[in-house]
Amino acid sequence: MFQFEQIKPALLAGLIALGMTLHSQPAKAAETEILTLAGGCFWCIESDFESVPGVKEVVSGYTGGNTKNPTYKTVTGGGTGHYEAVQVIFDPTKVSHNQLLHMFFRSVDPTDAGGQFCDRGDSYRTAIFVSTNAQSAAATAAKQAAQNALGQKIVTPIIQAGAFYEAEDYHQDYYKGTKRVLTRFGAVKQSDAYKRYRMGCGRDARVKQLWGKDAPFVSH
Repeated sequence: MFQFEQIKPALLAGLIALGMTLHSQPAKAAETEILTLAGGCFWCIESDFESVPGVKEVVSGYTGGNTKNPTYKTVTGGGTGHYEAVQVIFDPTKVSHNQLLHMFFRSVDPTDAGGQFCDRGDSYRTAIFVSTNAQSAAATAAKQAAQNALGQKIVTPIIQAGAFYEAEDYHQDYYKGTKRVLTRFGAVKQSDAYKRYRMGCGRDARVKQLWGKDAPFVSH
């Protein structure tokens, strides 16, 4: 009994010190969420959404198909069923799932069922991939709101999410790459090649034509 009474004050002091230490530590960072989208060339979607405050990273890849370990060559060649897609990794305390969906519809041509802009074929179609009923409901609501705003039928499907395969390393952050690549304009930096591709493909011109001042990534 004597020993226990001697220990109690020391134990109490230790618990108080531990509580003060935990209280002084910064709060744990918010958990991130993922939104998987297909909107034509994944370089462009990656470039657009990495500019959004609250988005931590955008990863280019392939999803929606039936073959394992697809490559850029096999996907764009057709027959795999995959879309060029991205995973938008974001902090929901800074930007919401619904805000990102709103921006997505207004950054593409969701009336085009054959591809996007100059990129034609199944792998370049638009789509939203969902994993839960809540995500499906949010995507459906965003699609209806966009259709109401545009006044045209939107053909972007909402698809149950499956395996997502990251694209080859050279596709990641291509839009800001410094490596020199050979193009029809000669050897230029990736970032310059990307800008010329985007302009030549007519992406921004078509988005501005469709959405006007509501287009979030196009200068007015």
